Amino acid sequence: MTIASDAERAKLIEGGRRLRAVLVALGKKVAPGVSSEELDDLAEHLIREGGDTPSLIGYSPDGAVRPFPATLCVSINDEVVHGIPNEHPKTLKEGDIVGLDLVLTHEGVYVDAAITVPVGKVDVRSTKLMRTTEEALAAGIEAAKPGAHMGDIGHAIQKVIESAGLSVVKDLGGHGVGGDVHEEPFVPNYGRAGAGLLLKEGMVLALEPIASLGKGAVTLAPDGYTYRTKDGSRSAHFEHTILIEIGGALVVTK
Repeated sequence: MTIASDAERAKLIEGGRRLRAVLVALGKKVAPGVSSEELDDLAEHLIREGGDTPSLIGYSPDGAVRPFPATLCVSINDEVVHGIPNEHPKTLKEGDIVGLDLVLTHEGVYVDAAITVPVGKVDVRSTKLMRTTEEALAAGIEAAKPGAHMGDIGHAIQKVIESAGLSVVKDLGGHGVGGDVHEEPFVPNYGRAGAGLLLKEGMVLALEPIASLGKGAVTLAPDGYTYRTKDGSRSAHFEHTILIEIGGALVVTK
């Protein structure tokens, strides 16, 4: 989506504020003994209570064999993204890390964000993984400005992750958003500075670095949605929807 009016910009910003509030509430709910289905139920309740629409239920991305069956993606430990929370619910355990990825539609505008949070007390390596991935998102946002290139975003993200001795999950990345759940362009989490698509004022992008403690290769589970690391290593995922404006990126889901 490219923002073309003040009204569209206002809807995007308000949608981002609402989505962030839901994610914060979900993060606070995470604790040992809580099930993935409870988190999904809470996400749907909060979105609908606010007068908005859960965007993932019934969504069929390109190549999918069936629509996504839930409001929230819940991905635990070696699950990278798109974990289904309600078909075979999982109970969170002390020491797990859990990715929460959510999309809502506010007055026709789509916003997308994700966080990875600890379940109780987690080990040092998992803490580093989450912290580094969030830092990589901040670096990618800093690089997103009119006149820069898509490769500048990927390069910034990749540098942070690999400098920490972690691996970029290269098969997955960010995307355009605003007019639908997923839009062009694809936003890779690696790249060469100065290369790729020219970034322009008004572009709406979802930046989502994904890092792994292992090698970063992934495999798709039989459910058709859940990606896991091939080597069983843990991964973390953070995401913001941004609007590219003169002077830098406005983070609408912050």
